[in-house]
Amino acid sequence: METYIVQDVRKAFVVENIWPGIQANCLYEDRYLMGTALARPQIAKGLIECAKQESAQYISHGATGKGNDQVRLELSSYALHPDIEIIAPWKIPEFYNRFLGRNDLFEYAKKNDIPLSITPKKPWSMDGNLMHISYESGILENPMTEAPDDLYQMTVDPKKAPDIADKLEIQFKRGVPVRVKNLADGTEKTDPLELYLYLNEVGGRHGVGRIDIVENRFIGMKSRGVYECPAGQILLIAHLDIENITMDKAVRRIKQGLSLRFAEQVYEGFWYSPECEFTRHCIDKSQENVDGTVTVEIYKGNVFIKSRCSASSLYNEELVSMVMKGNYEPEDALGFIKVNAVRLKEYCRLRSSQAEKGDAS
Repeated sequence: METYIVQDVRKAFVVENIWPGIQANCLYEDRYLMGTALARPQIAKGLIECAKQESAQYISHGATGKGNDQVRLELSSYALHPDIEIIAPWKIPEFYNRFLGRNDLFEYAKKNDIPLSITPKKPWSMDGNLMHISYESGILENPMTEAPDDLYQMTVDPKKAPDIADKLEIQFKRGVPVRVKNLADGTEKTDPLELYLYLNEVGGRHGVGRIDIVENRFIGMKSRGVYECPAGQILLIAHLDIENITMDKAVRRIKQGLSLRFAEQVYEGFWYSPECEFTRHCIDKSQENVDGTVTVEIYKGNVFIKSRCSASSLYNEELVSMVMKGNYEPEDALGFIKVNAVRLKEYCRLRSSQAEKGDAS
């Protein structure tokens, strides 16, 4: 008897995986929002739940033997079910020696009437979920080849985007978006899944969230990928802004280091590791006062910050003002600057001494 199970984990994906990524300002190698990497722990979780429910001893996946997903899916599965056995065809010699590449797979599918979304005319691979779409392989393997205009599915070409911007209010609570309101037509979303999908819609029609990068895979090789992540890009920019006005400077510096480690942990498949749990806990703790509303304008591929407000704001208008002194004595800066200049002066003397010795020789 065969059983076919479909789990709707979309809302869980948003709440359990995407929101921690937003809290972290999570970027791999400074640009990639990791829509694939963040999804894999949720997929593995659902897969293992089904396996346990059906008393299955084996699970399988189709990730290649060269990519990151094999690592992410398998590490997550083992962390959730240590006794599970994994069948991965792309690591079985009988399989990968029979199908040496995509052309062999196209031919097999054709002979067996298997429909494919990928065609020989558009041979790149796509991985899509509600957070993003990624494109790799085929003509994209040459980093000098420009991605075709008809490749993109979530976003319009920014040059063809509307000439009228959308202005949105995005409200955060503990660094998590809890409300989005379109100030033009009054559309408002508060449910996590609906909120994220709505930002995808708005960002998509304005061409927001496209990147074309060469990244370093976990297993060591470099890979070229094209990505679309409209809602993620909007929320990243808005969250950075509300975080800056509500978080202490020194705390934020520590948190930036944690965010970098978190991005690496997620990218490398260690979501369910003790170190990643610890990192997520620390990042969540840093978001205790990251509350408030950011107003953004979405226009032709760009997200512009227009304003922000927060009851937890550390911004003191009187203190920073250039038209009043406030609770600050300017002459206190004299000693502050002198103390900080001590090491700079000593470094200058050292360089001068070394230069003199070099001239003498």
